[in-house]
Amino acid sequence: MDIQTRKLKAIEYLAGLHDEEVLKRIETTIAEVQKQKSIKQNVKPLTQKQLIERAKLSTSDYLSGRFKTQEQLQQESENW
Repeated sequence: MDIQTRKLKAIEYLAGLHDEEVLKRIETTIAEVQKQKSIKQNVKPLTQKQLIERAKLSTSDYLSGRFKTQEQLQQESENW
């Protein structure tokens, strides 16, 4: 079944829908999908220069001892 046919079937289903709870769930799902799509559009990939700078900063932090071990993070998360 192609996408156009599926859309038409969905529209027919919605037009005949009388269950308020089902309609609310559909509306909530649509709102969530639109929100996620909006968030994705606002996320921009890092440039090569930005990525290199972040890598250099991470290396500097590590060499200076500014990091936490896996065990420290697990212990910290237990207190959340």
